[in-house]
Amino acid sequence: MTDAAATTVLVLDTATDSVVTGVAAIAGTEVTVLASRSISDHRRHAELLTTLMGEVLGESGVGGSGLAAVVVGCGPGPFTGLRVGMATAAAFADALGLPAYGVCSLDALAAQVRHDRPEAASVAVISDARRREVYWARYDNGDRVAGPAVAAPAAVIDEVAGAEVAAGSPAHIEAVGLTVDAEAPTVPTVFGLAAAACPAITAGAVPESLVPLYLRRPDAVERQRPAKAALR
Repeated sequence: MTDAAATTVLVLDTATDSVVTGVAAIAGTEVTVLASRSISDHRRHAELLTTLMGEVLGESGVGGSGLAAVVVGCGPGPFTGLRVGMATAAAFADALGLPAYGVCSLDALAAQVRHDRPEAASVAVISDARRREVYWARYDNGDRVAGPAVAAPAAVIDEVAGAEVAAGSPAHIEAVGLTVDAEAPTVPTVFGLAAAACPAITAGAVPESLVPLYLRRPDAVERQRPAKAALR
């Protein structure tokens, strides 16, 4: 049973190899997770997401009519996986007439750390961008002060040096010279995503259009047409 004054939201994220979804209640600055699922399988984002959505809605006891908003992670992340979550969130919100709030998926990781480790003043979030690169951002006292950006690990070392806690992909955290914290989240969480959206939702702000954070051009680009031969 949730507080009558709480705002209940459906939460989705497919910015990493994991499909994350859940239902959370937001009351002021407090976030309570009512149900959550996280499955790592980058080949079945689309197949898993709608099934998991049904599971968390059933477990939480919150039907579509009980939701007030949708929260979705907007990356950074790979094009194919990221668009699954964002397209699903947009379609679901549109069908039910709900606002859809997009949040940076790295912010969600940082928000989880902020909740679990409030004493940590500086946090770095590092995730796999493939092509031997990482997505990264740095946070001081809960505020993002650098990033999100994509770069080779060697170019990020100085940017995140001294961070007290690093969250995200363990292998890539080590690649930028930071120590892996076994208790830090490795992928966005339902709590972190809801917490990242909490200020806008609590303020009743009209959400901006959902825009994916690819941070680089997709691999597939339209082939340029050959210039017409000059008339002779």
